[in-house]
Formats: sequence, structure tokens, C-alpha cells
Amino acid sequence: MSTLGVLSFTQQAWEQVLAKVKRAVVYLDAACAESLHWGCGSSRLLEAVGNSACYLREFEPAAVGGGAEQPKAVFVLSCLLKGRTVETLRDIICRSHFQYCVVVTAVNHAVHLTANHVPPAAAAELEGQQPVFEQLEEKLCEWMGNMNYTAEVLHVPLLLASAAPHLALTPAFASLFPLLPQDVHILNRARPDKRRLGNLAEVDATTLTRELLLTIRCLVSGLSSLCEHLGVREECFAVGSLSRIIAADLANFAPAKNRRKTATGRASVVFVDRTLDLTGAVGHHGDNLVEKILSVLPQLPGHTNDVMVNMVELTALQAEEENQNMVAPGCLAQSNDPAARALWEALLNTKHKEAVMEVRRHLVEAASRENLPIKMSMGRVTPGQLTSYIHLFKNNLKALGNHCGLLQLGLATVQTLKHPQTAKWDNFLAFERLLLQSIGESTMSVVLNQLLPMIKPSNQRTNDDYSPEELLVLLIYIYSVSGEFSVDKDLGEGEEKVKKALAQVFCEESELSPLLQKITGCDSSINLTFHKSRSAVDELFTSLRDIAGARNFMKQFKSVYVPGNHTHQASYKPLLKQVVEEIFNPERPDPVDIEHMSSGLTDLLKTGFSMFMKVSRPHPSDHPLLILFVVGGVTVSEAKMIKDLVPSLKPGTQGLPEAQEPQNSNPSCVGGVEGRLAISSLFPSSDEGGGWKRRWLRSLPRGSGSVGEGGRSGCSSHLSPTPRLTATLSGGRPTPAPEV
Repeated sequence: MSTLGVLSFTQQAWEQVLAKVKRAVVYLDAACAESLHWGCGSSRLLEAVGNSACYLREFEPAAVGGGAEQPKAVFVLSCLLKGRTVETLRDIICRSHFQYCVVVTAVNHAVHLTANHVPPAAAAELEGQQPVFEQLEEKLCEWMGNMNYTAEVLHVPLLLASAAPHLALTPAFASLFPLLPQDVHILNRARPDKRRLGNLAEVDATTLTRELLLTIRCLVSGLSSLCEHLGVREECFAVGSLSRIIAADLANFAPAKNRRKTATGRASVVFVDRTLDLTGAVGHHGDNLVEKILSVLPQLPGHTNDVMVNMVELTALQAEEENQNMVAPGCLAQSNDPAARALWEALLNTKHKEAVMEVRRHLVEAASRENLPIKMSMGRVTPGQLTSYIHLFKNNLKALGNHCGLLQLGLATVQTLKHPQTAKWDNFLAFERLLLQSIGESTMSVVLNQLLPMIKPSNQRTNDDYSPEELLVLLIYIYSVSGEFSVDKDLGEGEEKVKKALAQVFCEESELSPLLQKITGCDSSINLTFHKSRSAVDELFTSLRDIAGARNFMKQFKSVYVPGNHTHQASYKPLLKQVVEEIFNPERPDPVDIEHMSSGLTDLLKTGFSMFMKVSRPHPSDHPLLILFVVGGVTVSEAKMIKDLVPSLKPGTQGLPEAQEPQNSNPSCVGGVEGRLAISSLFPSSDEGGGWKRRWLRSLPRGSGSVGEGGRSGCSSHLSPTPRLTATLSGGRPTPAPEV
């Protein structure tokens, strides 16, 4: 099975949509727009519409309706056709003059039956029928004002946004994030009449809120469609509590049973909870240019895994701040430009230094092909040197058009290299390395005391000091890499000092960043009292304690910290690396923390008999295709690590990662004998720019939040809806992921 099988999944899905849009007004929600953005580009959609007066609109309640000269509309949606989504459809259609409406949903009909409380037995009897879609078609005609008008409702699996052959994103699920121990209390409050849950190990599908269950079922629907496209029967495995629930739901997904009977291929799907290792999400050990681009450039509005590139340099405008919004921004996704796409994939797969040299090489070659007066210079690549090459295209419209995608990536590189935040990257890395040594030699209270002098109010900070958001990133790093630790009087006193200092710094900020507004619940520093600030900090430390204890129930993957010795310094070993190494362990021991989810009686018998007979239990390395899905997002560095690791563990294989929604950040990994692909999100992200490592913090829960309220658009505050645009403070970023 080649990587083209996965990449074509998105392209074929969009071909089905494009076949319906001729001469139509097209409404897209954010997740579908991002899938189009990475998969085939908006230009492909404009070509399919074929109308010089083509209108593309965001699907929202305030969207402009269609005029008398616009009789056809196509709605492309990533979510269930229920509730607020149907109300928005009705409002748009009722104020328009449509005579032909097509509604495309990324969620299949079986999930709509579940959402409408149809029992499984009754749903099985409706196989081959689509009553929910048919009822909506009648409603569409009613809203258009004539039952003789035409309405269509169909399912197209628009799950993935293909960022690269080894990286795919799931932007519609950028808000899906694993549970933390404090969420158990929220679940208990939501089910007062039922048995109380003691810890995350006791959480299963029956204990989750209906909203969260439906979100999981929508994801499972998309993954099942992916497996159908690949022609495989999947075995499901999980590492982590929420991953276990998702894997079990996919293994027992009723509409997939007939597909599995006729599938000729086999695959293993391994889900991994991001919360088991947040060190990799917030750390700065990844020597990758794309990771830095995603970290420092502002988020592209409406997207979870792309950034805005300032294009003023290529115009006659002065590069002043007031001119920044006069020119449409560039971006990283270049789906229809083969040369730019090749450069993008090179940036994903090389270290920072080699990536910058690759950008220079592509610019020089492009300038040479256009006969531009380029002056070659060897040695170290500087932002000024790259800028001089880019300016050669400025007054040549033909060359500018031919290499627009390449120039966008070049400007993204220049703006990242010149960004003040990039200069702090090495400072972060140095401090993280110091923390690793301290964790092995000192108690947690001593480590926190090292952080205390770095907590400074805004009037005392210099450009080299850490902002409140950056301090929170360091705290997440400390607690996640440390894992379980003993709680004593010294730790309590150390945390108390840090809490007090942070609360005071929050109060003294002249202007609250979007993240601090979210954390404190105050939209202005004027309204932020010390009491409110201290309450918010207390909730943050509750989450930090949960993060530290996330691996408590693990037996094999209990630590990501490798102590130092006489020959080696202490280091961080990513959980994803441990999982992949265990999967391809040549001795093939029975997985300890990689739990197999049975899909029926045969699997149960096989697992049971293996306890007292020589029957091999299902193992993730059994099949030629492995799909690794990171729930909560993956970083670019992690995706590259998986891609490089697989061939070294199993020679002759090809590394191919794919991603959920980061950091924000969705981002995950798919692969096997013929490939590995990571699927996830680059990290939950946010409306504000400023980097997936900080944007990821938006995914931290607050104690008063509710589990399972998260919708499928935009970023979330730990499974709670927030204003759109997601990670991965974000996989996202950028995770998001990507996750991967």
C-alpha cells in the first residue's frame, strides 16, 4: 500500500464535492475550508464553480444569502446536521433566492441516526436507507419556498487535510483533547445518580457526556471511511484513557462490519493520548524551521495549522505597520505549486540549518530560470541575503506569478529568522536542558525555586525575560517531564511561592493577552483583582499536578525522563518514540501499555485463549500498515522523528506520518511495511498569533469547565467551545498538530 492511497483519500473526497459546485454559491465551515486549503486549494474550487462572479462564503449565521441571480447553493460542512447547524442553514436559505441546494456533510448517516437517538437495532434495520438526510431534503425545499425545487444531502468523508506525504491533519477535531484526573469530578457531577468514578482508569464510553461521545463517533466515522478507502480491516490499539474509548468505538463501529468482511488488506490503528507526554508539545528541542515558523508567525484566520506571511515586501508599499493589512497574507500551504510543495516537504524533513540553505537554493534556482540578475554568495545564510533574492522578483510580474508559492515560503523563513521570539528559542532550550539536570539531582521544590527569580512583572522585564505565557510553558515542561513525584512540605512551600509570584505578575500586566483573559476570566487588567488572579493560578496548578500524574497508570511508559550518569547527561525520551520502539521490538513481547480493543467474539476468544494456550495475541506490528493517531496533536519534530525512526527499526519500510488538530497544533502516524503515516493536528490553536507552544496552553482545562461540550469548529478550552480560530496560547499546533 503506497502513500498515494492516503493522499488520494482527501483528493477523491473533494472531487465529489467539486462535481456539485458548478455555478453555485459555496458556503464552507472552517474545518472544511482548511481541508480544501491543504488538499487541493481554493483555486481548484473556483475553477469547478466556473463562474466569473463566483462567491465563496463562510458558513455562519450572519452569512450573506444568495440573490435572484444566484439560484444554486452548496454547503460543505464538517459537522452533524443537527441543532445550531440546521438553524443556520434555515436562516441562510430563507433570506436567499435559491432553487437548488446541496448540503455535504463529513459525517455519515449512521452517526446522524445515533445523534437522533435511534437505537442500534433499529439503525441496523435501516441499512441502505437515509431517512435523516431525506427529511432534511424536504426541509430544504420548504425553506426555499417550493417543494418542486431540488435539494440534495450527501455524505463525503472530508476528514483529512494533507500537509505532506508523511503528515495529515484532522482540523475538525482540533478541540478534541484527552481527559485529565480533575475531569473525573466533572463527569461525576454530570451523573449524580450513577456509580461515582474513582479515577481515569474507570472512565469508559458509558460515563462520558453525550456531546463528547458524538464528537468521538464523528471522528470514528471519518477514520472508518479512511480504512475503507485504503481497503483494510483494522485492529485497534490504545495508549491512554480517551484513546481507549476511541479505539473501542472504532473497533465496534457497526457500519464498518460489512466493510471489514470484504477488505483485502490489514492495518493496525494505535491511538495515543497527548497528555501522557506534554514535554514534547511545549519543549524547544526540535531543531526544525517549520516548527519555529508555526511558533512565531501569527495564525491564519480560520485555520488551525497555518500562519499568515506578510507579503508587503513584494509590493511598492512601505513595510509599515499600517500597511500590513492592505495586502492579502501568504501562507504555508501550496497544494497547486509543485516547486513550492517540494520545498515545503524539504523544510519538514530537514534540520533548521539545512532547511534555510534549501530555501536559498530554491530561490537562486528560480531567479536563474527567470534570468534575474542574481548575485551569488556562499557561506552562512542570513535573512538579508534571502530578502535580496526575494526582491529580485518584485518588479517582474511574470516571475512573481510563476514562483508565488516559493516566495511565500521564502518570506515566512525571513520573517521567522528576524522575529524577536526566534532569538529566545535557544534560551528556552538551554533552560530546559538545565531543568533536566536539576530534576535528576534535586527535589521538585528546588526546581521550582530556580524558576522563581525569572517571574518578573512587566515593568521589570527586558526582551530576554520570560512573559507570563512563556513561564506557563516552562511549568508544563517541568511537571510533564518530572512525572509522578512525592508531595511534601517543601514542595507545598515552593509551589506557594511560585503561585503568589505568578498571581501578582498577572495583576500587574498593563494589558491582558487573550490567553490571560481566558485563564483569569477577565477581559481587562482593570477588572483583575489579586483574589481572581490567585484563584486562576490555583486552578492552573491543579492542572499541572494532573499533567504530572498522567502516566501514573502506565506500567511500561511510566517515564519520559532518562537520568544522567558518568558518560551521559540526563535527557528526555519522547513517549511516541517509546511506543514505536515497542511496536517494532524484534522480540515481540506482549504489549503492556498498548491495549488491544476487541471488535467481536473472535477477538475476545483469541485474547482469552492466549492466557493458557499457545495462541498469539493481536500485536500492532502484525499488519503491513500502522496508523498512529495522537489524540490532542503532534509537533512537526515528532512527525519527522516517527518518519525517520520506522525505517531504522524495520529496514525496508517507508516513514509516513499523518496528523489530528497544536497546538494546537489536531496531527498522528500511519505506516507499516510499506509506510507509516502520522494522523493528528499540529496543535490546538487560537485566534491570536504568537506560536503553537504558547497557543497550546489554551487547551488546559479550568476547574469549572465541563467535559464534552466541545463542538467541532475552532479551538477549545479542554473540550469546551471557544471563539474559533484552533492546538495547539497553540499543534496547534500545531499541534497540530499536528500532530503529527
